[in-house]
Amino acid sequence: MASVADLLGMDRTTLTAALKPLERRGLLKITPDPSDRRSRRLHLTPQGKTLLARAVPIWERTSRQVETLLGDSNPDALRRNLLALS
Repeated sequence: MASVADLLGMDRTTLTAALKPLERRGLLKITPDPSDRRSRRLHLTPQGKTLLARAVPIWERTSRQVETLLGDSNPDALRRNLLALS
């Protein structure tokens, strides 16, 4: 979970709180890491994979719309700057 929290730019406590509703909905499972029982592993369930597959095209379309609204500005520079702020 630490690597996912780092990737998303949040602390593990916040990530854990954000994942609980997804786990309750049956979209993911959180299991102990077999090599280090103190760590947890995240696994998408079949329902989670289906929902993710439906969400990706929506995310891609929305991302393109945002880039269009940004006009002549540089979306890659914006992403880099936002990452630097996180």
